Amino acid sequence: MALLMDHQFKQVPADKQVETRAFLEAVSYLPPFFDCLGSTVFAPIKSDIMGNITKIKAVYDSNPSRYKTLQNILEAEKEMYGSQWPKVGASLALMWLKRGLRFIQVLLQSLADGEQDENNPNLIRVNAIKAYEFALKKYHGWLVQNLFKMAMLAAPYKSDFLKALSKGREVKEEDCLEKIRQFLVNFTATVDAIYEMYTKMNAELDYTV
Repeated sequence: MALLMDHQFKQVPADKQVETRAFLEAVSYLPPFFDCLGSTVFAPIKSDIMGNITKIKAVYDSNPSRYKTLQNILEAEKEMYGSQWPKVGASLALMWLKRGLRFIQVLLQSLADGEQDENNPNLIRVNAIKAYEFALKKYHGWLVQNLFKMAMLAAPYKSDFLKALSKGREVKEEDCLEKIRQFLVNFTATVDAIYEMYTKMNAELDYTV
């Protein structure tokens, strides 16, 4: 659980403005989450997340005071790119990043809620399938969807997954799930705030890859 709990997300303020620096610091520790899922099919998601973080960070580092919040970035790029926006820059990178974060959030919430396959209660396949269908499937074409279908069949045992999240340490399942619930409070609020921002700014795109 150290993978999640060592780098908590900050509480989202009342105005739901997500601070860019704190967000980037917290999210930069999440890519190894996909290693815990075992299958190499998840490697492209990990790679995409890392690439999108790098793109957003590059924009932030170019003018930290101007890009203090994620909304500042979207507003500036909307003005900068005109009709090309939001298909470019950090706006596009954050759009895809939030989908990867939603996948993580739904999978963890499903585990924390005790959702399981009654015939195979120690598998996380049910949780991973729910997360994929909710967060990513609609943005993937037939080929990518089939790759993920195969990945779900290779989803790890819950005990192995929780151990991997705890960086190899033996943990009690309920203790681990309680820490996941703690992590999800600010993490879910952050992801929700980003989705809400994209809806309000009409920045969401539905094309498939």
